[in-house]
Amino acid sequence: MIKKIGIGILALIAIVLAFAATKPDTFSIERSTNIKAPPETIHALLTDLHKWAVWSPWEKMDPTMKRTFSGAASGVGAAYAWEGNGAVGQGRMEIKGASPTKVTVQLDFLAPMEASNEVNFVLTPQGDTTHVVWAMSGANNFLAKLMHVFVSMDSLVGKDFEAGLRDLKNAAETPPAANSQP
Repeated sequence: MIKKIGIGILALIAIVLAFAATKPDTFSIERSTNIKAPPETIHALLTDLHKWAVWSPWEKMDPTMKRTFSGAASGVGAAYAWEGNGAVGQGRMEIKGASPTKVTVQLDFLAPMEASNEVNFVLTPQGDTTHVVWAMSGANNFLAKLMHVFVSMDSLVGKDFEAGLRDLKNAAETPPAANSQP
């Protein structure tokens, strides 16, 4: 009986591993919103990494996280490293591209799991509003594929993107004196 149970467990593990191997080699997640502010206002909140504390959902998950800024003050070359609790982990991001309509960030996670992703914010003016798309893409190694058997990347970070876009909208639509940092 124990032998049959052991064989059944091994077969189940083999099936899960085989199924994980069929998962895509890459992932992509995207959320968007409309913000009643010009692209320049939103762009300034995205390209100055010091201002991410105003809207980034991960800043709220660990207010005691260690932050280190380096490189340019804002725009291309601005970099930010963090080390925090289990909810935010450890990593680094750097702005690699910044045009009036697009900001590209290289996002490297070190813990709890290593990963390297590209993040893009696309700003499209639409009258007195700006359509903002927040997208992230990256590679799925086998461990990530195995994890995606049980939970998708979209379900892991989609709600965070939505919360971040709500806070970005609030920050961009609020007069500058009201959302300035001490």
